[in-house]
Amino acid sequence: MHGSRVRLTAALAVIAGALALAGCGSSSSSSSTTASSTPATTSSSTSSTTASTSSGTSACGSKPGVAATGTPINIGTIDTHQPGTDFTDGPNMINAYFACVNANGGVNGHPLKLYVELDQTNPAQITAASHQLIQSDHVVAIDGVFDLLECTLDASYWKSLGIYEMDAGISPECWSTPNSSAVNMGPRYSSDGAVQYAINSVHASKIVFVQSNVPGTGYIAAGPAALAKASNLPITELTENVPITDANSVALKLVDEAGSNGAVVLNFTPPEALVILQAAQKLGIEDRVKSWGCSTPCDTDFLAKALGPKWNHKLFVNAEATDADDHNGPEMQLYKAILAQYGKSVAGGIGSFSQFGFLLAKFLVQALDTVKGPYTIKSVNSAIVGIKDDKSEMLCQPWVYGNLSMHIPNNADYTVTPENGKMITVQGCTAISSADPQIAQYHSVAKAGGVDYSATP
Repeated sequence: MHGSRVRLTAALAVIAGALALAGCGSSSSSSSTTASSTPATTSSSTSSTTASTSSGTSACGSKPGVAATGTPINIGTIDTHQPGTDFTDGPNMINAYFACVNANGGVNGHPLKLYVELDQTNPAQITAASHQLIQSDHVVAIDGVFDLLECTLDASYWKSLGIYEMDAGISPECWSTPNSSAVNMGPRYSSDGAVQYAINSVHASKIVFVQSNVPGTGYIAAGPAALAKASNLPITELTENVPITDANSVALKLVDEAGSNGAVVLNFTPPEALVILQAAQKLGIEDRVKSWGCSTPCDTDFLAKALGPKWNHKLFVNAEATDADDHNGPEMQLYKAILAQYGKSVAGGIGSFSQFGFLLAKFLVQALDTVKGPYTIKSVNSAIVGIKDDKSEMLCQPWVYGNLSMHIPNNADYTVTPENGKMITVQGCTAISSADPQIAQYHSVAKAGGVDYSATP
C-alpha cells in the first residue's frame, strides 16, 4: 500500500465523486476512522446526536442520543475499487451504520472504528492489506469485504488466526470455505437467479450470459450453464472488458446472439450494465429479444432512474435482498434513515450494495453485543461464528454462520424490475435451483450441520 493513511471521510468523499463522474477510480488507498465522523454527520456531537434521535436512526443503538466514548473496537474490510469495478458503496454503508451506532451508545459504550483497504485486484496488494489490518491496525474482525479476489487470497490466513470473515463476496472461496460467510449470493448464484427467471417465468428458448472479464469468470458462468443444461436450453457465454468502450457493438452482438425468443442476462456493476442497456435503446433493438436480465448489482434506483420508463417491466433483475422501494417495515425504515442521515458517501443510494453493507454491519453489531469481557479476535470471532437464525426483513432466510465446511446462507431471493425510476418486486422469495452443484452441496452440508436452509422469516 502506498502513501500516508488518511481519514475515511476524506478518502470516501473522493471515491464518491469519482463514482458519480465515471463509475471508477484508479489508485489504492488505506484509511480509517471512528465512524461517527462520516460526512453526513454534523461537526458537533450535540447536534449529531439530536439529529439521530429525531430522524428515527436511534434504533441502531442501545442508548439513543448518547455518543460512545470508550475505547474503539477496530474492524477491518478490504474492497475492490478500480476502473469498471467499484464496490465502495458497501464499506461506505457499513461506516454509515457504525456512525449511527456510535451516536447512540456504541457497543456497550465502545465506538466502532472502521479500517478500509482499497485494492485494484493486485494479489500482493490484497495480502499486504490483510496483514496491515491485523498487525498494524489491530482489528478484531473482518466485516464487509466487497472484493474480487480477497476470499481466495486470504482464506488460509484468516483460518490460521481464527478469524471468521463476514462478507458480500465475489470469489469462490467466499462460499466454499469454513472461515467465510456472505450475506449475498455473489455473482454466480445471483446470475443463477436471473437465468432461472428467464427460463421459468419468461420462458426464453435461449440464454446469452455476458459478464465483465475479471478474475473468476469460469466459476461464475458454471452456474448459469448448469441451469441451462438442466432445462435443455442452449446458452452462449461471453465476457467483455471493462470499462466498456463500445457499448453499441456489445448490445448488437448480444441481441443477435439471443434472437427474438432468447434472453440476455448481464453480470456487471450498474454503470457498465447501464451503458449496454442505453446503447440497446439508442439503437432501437431493446425489443428484439424476449427479455433482458441482470444479476443483483443492477438492483439499484440509480439504474432504474437512468434507464427511464422505456425499460419498465423489460429488465428483470435478481435481487438478493428485499426490494427497498416496495417494502417499508421497521428494519427497512432504519436502513433508509441511516442512509439519509449518515450515508452521503453511498453514491448508489438505495440498492443492493448499500443493503448488504447495512446487513453486515447489523449482524456484526448484534454479535458484538453478546461478547462478555474484552473484545479480542478470539472473543469476537467466537460470537460471529455463533450467529444462528438471525432474521432480517431484507433476506428470505434467517442468516447463519456456524461451523460448516462451506456457507451459502443466502440461497433464496427475489426478482425486481424498473418502474418509473424505482425497482419493484415481480417475484417473491424463490429458491436458487439445486441444478447448480454448489447449491446442492450446500444443502447437504447445511442439513448435516443442523441448518434449516429452506426457512424464511
